[in-house]
Amino acid sequence: MRASFVFGRAVLAVALLIGFYALALGIALGLFWVPYAELVYGHRITPKLAFVCIVGGGAILWSVLPRPDRFRAPGPQLKPETYPRLFEELGVVAQATGQAMPSEVYLVPDVNAWVTQRGGIMGFGSRRVMGLGLPLMRILTRSQFRAVLAHEFGHYYGGDTKIGPWIYKTRAAIGRTLHALADRSWLQAPFRWYGSMFLRITHAVSRRQEFVADGLAARTVGARPLIEGLCCVHKVAPAFHDYWRRECGPVFSAGFLPPLADGFGQFVKAAHIAEGMDKYLEDHLARGEADPYDTHPSLRERIAAVERLPQGSDLPEDPPAVSLLQDVPTLERQLMAQLAGPDEAAKLTPIVWGEVGSRVYFPHWARLVQLNAASLSGVTPESLSKVAADPKSFGKGLVDLSKQAPGDETAEALAIGVAGAALNLLLIERGGRLDVTPGHDISVKLGGYDVKPFGVLPALKDGTMPAHTWEAQCAELGIAGADLGAVAASALDGTGLKSAGA
Repeated sequence: MRASFVFGRAVLAVALLIGFYALALGIALGLFWVPYAELVYGHRITPKLAFVCIVGGGAILWSVLPRPDRFRAPGPQLKPETYPRLFEELGVVAQATGQAMPSEVYLVPDVNAWVTQRGGIMGFGSRRVMGLGLPLMRILTRSQFRAVLAHEFGHYYGGDTKIGPWIYKTRAAIGRTLHALADRSWLQAPFRWYGSMFLRITHAVSRRQEFVADGLAARTVGARPLIEGLCCVHKVAPAFHDYWRRECGPVFSAGFLPPLADGFGQFVKAAHIAEGMDKYLEDHLARGEADPYDTHPSLRERIAAVERLPQGSDLPEDPPAVSLLQDVPTLERQLMAQLAGPDEAAKLTPIVWGEVGSRVYFPHWARLVQLNAASLSGVTPESLSKVAADPKSFGKGLVDLSKQAPGDETAEALAIGVAGAALNLLLIERGGRLDVTPGHDISVKLGGYDVKPFGVLPALKDGTMPAHTWEAQCAELGIAGADLGAVAASALDGTGLKSAGA
């Protein structure tokens, strides 16, 4: 059954490849024949027509010319001698699925795992390659990770990675041809038609391959950890991009390297992040069948296909999959070297998340408040309720870190940023403890209060926090009457920085 399915897909892939090249070569030769026929049979030549045909035919031939397979390592390569626990796990799953181990395993910065075959010619003489996401290993348990691994070995089992090069090469050639003929819609038409048909057929095959790989994983490890792992990946994957941009980006820009995996673990536990991920998962589960152009079945379809299979045994302990890796900080630096280049990565200073507030954000706030000291002079915390009545007007009198005045669309955001920065500095100066845990709003804990400085002005504006409530809170915090225009001075001389925990 399996052999016939693999053979059938291989025949289909070759047929689609041959069909595309027959179409492309036929059209190219037809274009070349037009000026030839005009010259031989009509004894004349139309320069414009000849130029269009020759250029069009040449563009098609150049586009369909096969390109060499150049493999660029997607991250640091993991070796068995360095990460024995991981490779022991891989070996267990490989044996259970009856598959050979991959030749190369790489750590990648994504909530994903994948397999492919690289090198050789159209898959022949190639080697098995596997990619394992560091954030994936941080959010999955060992049993869930084992189910994901079994799914990936299922693609080897089903012969998907051997057929893949044929499909990918054809898809790439179609894309290059459409791009080359972008200014010639009349020539694009047959390739658009073939491309649409090609995608519908090959993506239907891809969806079938996912079902086969899921089935193998469920029978090997159990349906329960597979379903849990699939749900976890679906809901967490979109959050990683926000984490990388919002939390890690400013830290990188300041010249520091925080613990990436641990930070992501904290990020997804934040209440509003977790709520958003759960809602995203609910939406995915509510979807019916996949679109004809989807490469994967819908999550609902995948769960329905395996939920009646054996559930798998319960483990007394199920630690995070990242526990399979030794010396994660070294791996994270190697990952950054792969992403940003070794020279740039070498410039990054290690930092723990507890120090990010004092070493990354605090200097930024102090500079911003210093630049706007004149505009803040005379503004007290309790008077921010007046500022909140028209924050845009207040913002127009401020400047950003590049000393540029804001436009109408950014003036209010700048007002919120400057007021929040000044409040942060003041609260820290009075002994508050800064908290910039990934995924959570920046806050300062002082006198039994957990103040979110950047949320004060918006809350006063929309009435979420009445002015009298804020005024009473300022009095209890001991910040009433403080001049926000003067707080940058103590921050810059180190007094506030010391309070921030640097």
